[in-house]
Amino acid sequence: MEGLEVSIINKSDLERTLRFDSEFYSEENLVIQDILNKHKTAKISDLTYVSDGNHMSISDRFAEKGIPYYRGQDIHNFFIEQSNPICIDEEAYNLPTMKRSHLKKGDVLLSIVGTIGGVSLVSKEEPATCNCKLAILRPNHIDGFYLSVFLQSKFGQNQIKKFTRGAVQKGLILEDMDQIFVPVLSIDFQNEIHSLLDLAYKKLERSKKIYKHSEDVILDIIGLNSSELNKDSLNIKNLKESFLESGRLDAEYYQPKYDDYLQLIYNYSNGYKPLYEVCNIKDKNFKLVDKKQYNYIELSDIGKSGEVKSCTTDFGSELPTRARRKVSTNDVIISSIEGSLESCALISSEYDNALCSTGFYVINSEIINAETLLVLFKSELMQNILKQNCSGTILTSISKNEFINIPVPIIDEKTQEKIQSKITESFQLRTESEELLEAAKQAVELAIEQGETAATDFINNNYGDKF
Repeated sequence: MEGLEVSIINKSDLERTLRFDSEFYSEENLVIQDILNKHKTAKISDLTYVSDGNHMSISDRFAEKGIPYYRGQDIHNFFIEQSNPICIDEEAYNLPTMKRSHLKKGDVLLSIVGTIGGVSLVSKEEPATCNCKLAILRPNHIDGFYLSVFLQSKFGQNQIKKFTRGAVQKGLILEDMDQIFVPVLSIDFQNEIHSLLDLAYKKLERSKKIYKHSEDVILDIIGLNSSELNKDSLNIKNLKESFLESGRLDAEYYQPKYDDYLQLIYNYSNGYKPLYEVCNIKDKNFKLVDKKQYNYIELSDIGKSGEVKSCTTDFGSELPTRARRKVSTNDVIISSIEGSLESCALISSEYDNALCSTGFYVINSEIINAETLLVLFKSELMQNILKQNCSGTILTSISKNEFINIPVPIIDEKTQEKIQSKITESFQLRTESEELLEAAKQAVELAIEQGETAATDFINNNYGDKF
């Protein structure tokens, strides 16, 4: 038996469904359970109202704009509003079958199918809903901020993993929420965690406002914010003005609004150039080494404000064939796929020499700084020009030839410096927000392992001057 891990469990100690698979009673699980047993605990089902999202087919009501419809792949951020969800129209949202899954401020969302254990908090009181791959935990006897942090801690994640069931399709069933226990720490300590998260939220909101201001600066100097776009769906062009010039016959390409966007660039006082004259295009395939580890960035890793939120770290042999673009600090990556064009990001030093999907174009420039490129390509102006140039049937995207020939306004240096400063500040605030979220998790784990006094001292010593 040397080298084997053995746990001896009495039959009387088996859990409700009489599980006796060895992993369930692993040493790690038993240690976690022993630590939790030292505290007053309560079942999640006693602390919250437990339900899940929509079970009905609703894919035919998906839209780019409307009411957020959160799914498992959207649970990547502590505050759910940071994600980029698909939307449904208001009529679908108000269907009787959908009302049970309407979200409220303070709800905790837990991914229970697929990527299990993701946790997000609903931080705003605005219309939103979700699908059945998410459990909705509506706190009634516990602070939702504290609960969400606990579920992200090693004590919460261990229990979630422990009660995950299934072979091919694994999942955490709602009935097992009465077997996941939460330490009921003092109201004062729960309030301290709440205060940390409030500060993180304020920094995040400030970061978003600064980013939005930077975008408005560009749109103001180009004239978009003061222009009224043509909303007509009809445009009449002769053969010379249309197919013979563009090679396109699809009506979408010739919407009048696109002419208006282009005209703003053509009339910009500081001029414009095709993208290939402004930017370097990094499109050489990188050859992976099977036994070497790489950081890999894909569409789901891109945040709403142009940041890379996370990445996959794996060996070259395990990465997908689309992991072929190498990126460097201050590169800007831009999605080529219609429907995800807003997935643009600035590569920070943290992701220097990472790989990204071939679904991105990778650019940098000596004429326009990286921060300005990011804001420009995420703006309404360039997003519409990218969209106009998308083509295809099954997977609509913008081809390299179309991409390198789109007109790019040459933003003046003074404006570039202003935007660079603002985006740097915005990213710094976002980083500070993430640090506070991590600190909250550390504090909860400290409180469980060493007591609330140790956790409170940790908060006061490191963040006391922030409140």
